[in-house]
Amino acid sequence: MNKFFDGAFGTYYISKTNDYKPCELANINNKEIVAAIHEEYISVGATAIKTNTFSANSKTFNDENELKEIITQGYLLARQAAKGTDTEVFADIGNIGGEFDLQEKYLQTARIFIEAGAVNYLFETLSSFDEIIPAIDLIKNKVKDSIIIISFAASRDGLTTRGFNYKPLVEKAVKNKNVDIVGLNCICGPTHILSLVKDLSGLPKPLAVMPNAGYPASVNGRVVYRDNTEYFARKLHEIKNAGASILGGCCGTTPLHIAGAVKAINLALKSNVEILNESKPEPENKNVLTPGKYNASKHCDRFKRKPIAVELDPPADYDTNFLMDAADKLKTRGVSTITLADSPLAKTRADSFMTAALIKKEKNIDVLPHLTCRDKNFIAIKGSLLGASFYGINKVLIVTGDPVVNSDNYRNPGVFNFNSKELIKYIKGLNNDVFTGKEFLIGGALNINALNFDAELKRCKEKIDNGADFIYSQPLFSRNAIDNFIKAKKTLDCVFYAGILPFASYKNAVFLNNEVMGIDIPQDVIESIKDTCAQKTRDISIEFCYDIIKQIYDYTDGFYIMTPMKKVLLVCDLIERCFDD
Repeated sequence: MNKFFDGAFGTYYISKTNDYKPCELANINNKEIVAAIHEEYISVGATAIKTNTFSANSKTFNDENELKEIITQGYLLARQAAKGTDTEVFADIGNIGGEFDLQEKYLQTARIFIEAGAVNYLFETLSSFDEIIPAIDLIKNKVKDSIIIISFAASRDGLTTRGFNYKPLVEKAVKNKNVDIVGLNCICGPTHILSLVKDLSGLPKPLAVMPNAGYPASVNGRVVYRDNTEYFARKLHEIKNAGASILGGCCGTTPLHIAGAVKAINLALKSNVEILNESKPEPENKNVLTPGKYNASKHCDRFKRKPIAVELDPPADYDTNFLMDAADKLKTRGVSTITLADSPLAKTRADSFMTAALIKKEKNIDVLPHLTCRDKNFIAIKGSLLGASFYGINKVLIVTGDPVVNSDNYRNPGVFNFNSKELIKYIKGLNNDVFTGKEFLIGGALNINALNFDAELKRCKEKIDNGADFIYSQPLFSRNAIDNFIKAKKTLDCVFYAGILPFASYKNAVFLNNEVMGIDIPQDVIESIKDTCAQKTRDISIEFCYDIIKQIYDYTDGFYIMTPMKKVLLVCDLIERCFDD
């Protein structure tokens, strides 16, 4: 069985309409755009489409008549779009959150679809299994020849939003006689969902996989994904080779993603070749930096040391041994501050403030916890700052935070009581009231790689006007980023640190460039480390960072080095290469 599903509906609908109301309402109020989106996906090669009903349930829509009309019209619109083609229509039933009456809610949605005439069903983005069993039993009893796909959503650590490991859930679904196909979708981008797929070898039922386009960013209140259609196509081919026979896309994917994947995989099948290239070589561009050759013995051209802050990720479990050892190594290399990220890529990690307090207490080194706008309201934020002050922590870096990734995250991306500018102003107010005499130094971030850098720089000025004392930049990789950094330094009246991110490997560089917003590594740099040994990759990475540091040294007040994939020794070697003792 080989089948191509469509991509996202909700995020694509928003990109076309800028309408943030539940997209399911368009089944009643904007039928033309719903039909047009279905037709777009069919035209690029989708052999199966999902109804625009992911959140069509009684939790989202309290009015029973309205819910019935949304589901019925959603199914009819999809059927009409597929008329005259071989494209199959699947009734899309998304995960229903909450604790009460879940079985009845799933049953209610299933009954309406059955009444509308639906034959094929996709239960997707599920965080558990038992609640849907009565609904799939009902479908099999009422609908002859029905096909039921059960698809779970797990983060890269394999856990669903309810804390269940995905593998036992898949095993349960496989053993259920009424489940025809099992699958994974959402939360993960293609790289991390591929890792999950590889741990599901030898399934006796077909496997459907529909990853997100990558990991989004929140920009001016909007959830934004990278444009990475060629990369997505290559990754879907790898997912197919890992055992998936049914492919498609989830959040952030568009008809262009599906078109590229269908074309690439069909071409590979016809020619019986593998798609091996992780990245497409680009023409030589004189506006990008070319990596040099690192010579560990060449220290005569090192720079006078400026303040260095190094970012570490708090652990994802209770083991702090790596963190403590890393802090020791960095302190020995003369690092002045250790910064602690706040659950990057929206993956849960230990609290940044508590982790910072532990390092400060145990290792007696200056710390800088990050604080996102994503997870806490103003009550929790104030509480975290009060607790941090007990340990003598008096600095905080304010960032927007990567949005929580779910199929309906464009409607529920997190707490976000503040944006970063407002949060800076809020903490500045606390400095004048609660923390008088022990004021927090407040930091902000600048996306040095923003396409509209003038607008980004204007927002950064507003952060300073609201009370930011210092700014850390996103990592610099290109000549354009260097020019933006110099422009920002001449414009901003504050302490300004340059962001440096050494790449750990070829795969790491490709992942960052295609799935993480705000990272733009020049293609020729990525190509320079393809098919190289670990030592050579390390040398190229260090020398490339050295070239960046050389060009912005006179314009920066310090350096903010981000640790890739726990490669603390790589960061230590970079510091040794670039700076005097």
